[in-house]
Amino acid sequence: MASARAGRTPRTGRAPPPRAARAVHPHSGRTDRPMKISRIETFLAPPRWMFVRVETDEGVVGWGEPVVEGWAEPVRAAVEVLSEYLLGQDPARIEDHWQVMTKGGFYRGGPVLSSAVAGLDQALWDIKGKRHGLPVHQLLGGPVREQIRAYAWVGGDEPHAVRDAVTAQVEAGFTAVKMNGCGRMTPVATRAEVRECLLRAETAREVLGDERDFGLDFHGRVSPANARRLLPLLADYAPMFVEEPVLSDYLQALPDLVNASNIPLALGERLFTRREFLAPLQAGVAILQPDISHAGGISELRRIAALAEVYGAQLAPHCPLGPVALAASLQVAFTTPNFLIQEQSIGIHYNQGAELLDYVVDPEPFRFHGGSLLRTDRPGLGVEVDEAAVRAADERGHAWRNPVWRHEDGAFAEW
Repeated sequence: MASARAGRTPRTGRAPPPRAARAVHPHSGRTDRPMKISRIETFLAPPRWMFVRVETDEGVVGWGEPVVEGWAEPVRAAVEVLSEYLLGQDPARIEDHWQVMTKGGFYRGGPVLSSAVAGLDQALWDIKGKRHGLPVHQLLGGPVREQIRAYAWVGGDEPHAVRDAVTAQVEAGFTAVKMNGCGRMTPVATRAEVRECLLRAETAREVLGDERDFGLDFHGRVSPANARRLLPLLADYAPMFVEEPVLSDYLQALPDLVNASNIPLALGERLFTRREFLAPLQAGVAILQPDISHAGGISELRRIAALAEVYGAQLAPHCPLGPVALAASLQVAFTTPNFLIQEQSIGIHYNQGAELLDYVVDPEPFRFHGGSLLRTDRPGLGVEVDEAAVRAADERGHAWRNPVWRHEDGAFAEW
């Protein structure tokens, strides 16, 4: 039986040469015979990503991106365990596999398992689309829009750099940016800390004018008390949203924060199931930000979007990750009526040593047109992974960890 981890065989520890993937014509006459999953491999790719390659006995290959930033190695192990179930199965039974992978164990949930499932789910949808010669958004009901508005990241940890960073993205054609609203912040902020946060917003608004947007990410660095204080003060600058106004540990604070100002609140990158999104929606959160590589993949993301629609909330998927995660997010966005805007990581400050476009054969699906990405009819997830580049990257690997911050007195501070 094929090994799940990087295609290695137990005896040699070396990956056998990959079998060339065959293009399968949608009317080849073979789509009535169940395929079988024959091989699953994982690859650690700098700067902090992981890819999974799922191959079938017909040579059709699907790609996914299962990773928790900073915890890639445990996710890799979880993919290997789940592969024990998937090898030999028909990849077309996506929903059944999702149910088994998420509910087939006595202990369920959590970011590691959910992210492992997410990447495998993406790969199965990629296989289905390629086998039928259709983009995934057609399999999900067809597109409701022709382009996806995206925003660019401009940092914000250092307030003096905001003006130049925002200006550069405007010149690049983006109509929206996002930045950190603060750096390290004490639980009860000083006046200086408050002023620095307001200065970031004021500077961004001056550069953007009234026609463009900015999102302000509190990144879980802001205590509930500080959030109640800051939100009314920020209202004059009309941010598109304030993201993670408090950590997801403090969801009970959300009703008060929703009522504190007229700024739309957004969160969700640290939530992993539709059930976890119910309380924020009931509290009045306006924008959900699930991550397609954390929250159960395409299958669960579309259900979260449908739940948000019931509450009149919008979808703005979290995605500071690689090309497969972004391609999968776009497939959902094209078919989601209540989609708002897409995060993407091209040029983000995390990308040290590699960039999103380094792992794709053709960058055209990720070419921006006035700050938007255009719909294509390329099959599957719509992106061709550069397999040689991914295999070479795995030889280097990575062990990315987020920084550990401390307050001036030495106590732990949220990053």
